[in-house]
Amino acid sequence: MTEQPPLLAPDADAQTRRAAIYLVMAQIPPGKVVSYGELAAMAGLGRAARWVGRVMSQLPDDTSLPWHRVIAAGGRLSLPAGTPAGHEQRMRLRAEGLTIINDRVDVRRHGWHSTEHSG
Repeated sequence: MTEQPPLLAPDADAQTRRAAIYLVMAQIPPGKVVSYGELAAMAGLGRAARWVGRVMSQLPDDTSLPWHRVIAAGGRLSLPAGTPAGHEQRMRLRAEGLTIINDRVDVRRHGWHSTEHSG
């Protein structure tokens, strides 16, 4: 049985919360995806999916974090297909072997849970 990570202290500052997001995001392996909500939960932020999205929108263009592996609930790609970021996300995911159908990724096949690598 997997254990939920502890929530960060309610008074954790924004920098601490961002660091928790970055730490989990850095661990997402190639060919796997997580939703904004799953990332928030894994980082100990509870149900802060929208805050995770806001933090990710502020990443520098040259970040080495695998931002493209974070998607919306249900496997939906949230970045519009006609935008440079949306194009880059789709290109990177396809390069990692993911199939995108109707702007969705099969999360049953490609979903990642932080405990997978330890068991």
